[in-house]
Amino acid sequence: MAGSPTGSGPSPGWLDKPAKELLIGQHMPSNLKKKPLVIVTRKLPDAIETRLMELFETRLNTDDQPFGAGQLVEAVKEADVLVPTVTDRIDSRVLSQAGPRLKLIASFGTGVDHIDLDTARQRGIVVTNTPGVLTEDTADMSMALVLATARRMGAGERLVRAHKWAGWSPTSMLGARLMGKRMGIVGMGRIGQALAHRARGFGLAIHYHNRKRVHGEIERELDATYWESLDQMLARMDIVSVNCPHTPATYHLLSARRLKLMKPTAIIVNTARGEVIDENAMVRMLKAGELAGAGLDVYEHEPQLNPKLLELDNVVLLPHMGSATLEGRIEMGEKVLVNIKTFADGHKPPDRVLATMF
Repeated sequence: MAGSPTGSGPSPGWLDKPAKELLIGQHMPSNLKKKPLVIVTRKLPDAIETRLMELFETRLNTDDQPFGAGQLVEAVKEADVLVPTVTDRIDSRVLSQAGPRLKLIASFGTGVDHIDLDTARQRGIVVTNTPGVLTEDTADMSMALVLATARRMGAGERLVRAHKWAGWSPTSMLGARLMGKRMGIVGMGRIGQALAHRARGFGLAIHYHNRKRVHGEIERELDATYWESLDQMLARMDIVSVNCPHTPATYHLLSARRLKLMKPTAIIVNTARGEVIDENAMVRMLKAGELAGAGLDVYEHEPQLNPKLLELDNVVLLPHMGSATLEGRIEMGEKVLVNIKTFADGHKPPDRVLATMF
C-alpha cells in the first residue's frame, strides 16, 4: 500500500489492517449504520485515502484543486463528514447551507481559524483537528527561519544563483551571530516550547509571552523568562518568533504600534498565521531599516503575497511549508481517520475542538 503523496514508501502501522478487523465488536449508531459519506477537499497521502475508502463511503479530490465556495456548499449539503484543510473557508455562509446529515467536520490540520466554530456549534456539528503531530516539524522550520534570516541565507543564495558572487570578502554578506542573543516567543504552547528547546542549543536566552504562564517546571527546564507585558518583551528582544494561533484575540497582535517597539536590529519569524502580524506595517519597517529582517512561512492574505515583500532583500519567504514532512502528513491523516471512526462508532472523538480552548 502506498504511503506517500507520490505513492512510494511504506504505510504506517494500523493503516494496513483490513477494514473488517477494525469493525469487529464495534456498533455503528442507528443513524449511521450505513457507512457515512466522507467528502475530502484536497489530495491526501495515498495510505490515508486508501483507509478512508475502506472504512467509509468516500469522495476524494484526486486532482487536488482547492474547492471554491460553491463546491464547499455542495459538499456540506451532502456529506455526513467533511474533511477540509486550513485553506478551506468554512464560514457561516457555507455552514448555514449545510444539510441535516453533516455532523462532523474533521479538519486536516491544527489551526481552526478557517472554520466558524460558533455556527458549527449552533448547528450541532462537531469539529475536530489534528493537534500535536506538527509540533516538531514546525519548530524545526521556525529555527531554520531564525538561522536563515539572521545569517542572510536567502540573500546569499540569490546572489549565487544570479551569478553575481565575486568571491569571499571580509565585509560581504554580514549577518548576526545567534549566540548570546535574546529570543522572545509569542505563544508558548507545544510548538513554542519545542522551539525553545532548539534555540537553547544555539545559545539563545529564552523569553516568552503567553495567554497563561506555563508551569514553573517548564520554565526551569527551558530557563525561560515570562513577560506578562508583550510590549515590554518586544522592546528588549533580538529575535521574535510568532507561535500562537490565529483567533479574534490575536488578529494583528503584533500591530504597527507594537512592531515599532522592536529594536531596529531585531528580526521577526512567523510560522503560525499571517494574520497575527500587521503585514503592511512590517513591510514598511523592513523597507525603512526599522527592522533588520523577517523569516516568513505564512502571510496575511495567502496565497496572495504582498508584492512589496518580493522587493526586499532582508526577508526569507517560504510557501507555508512548516509542517510539510511526509511523516507529519501521515500522522495528521491518522488522526483524521481516528476522529471519524470514533465518531461513527457513537463516541466522542479524541480531538474535538472545544470553545474553552480559545
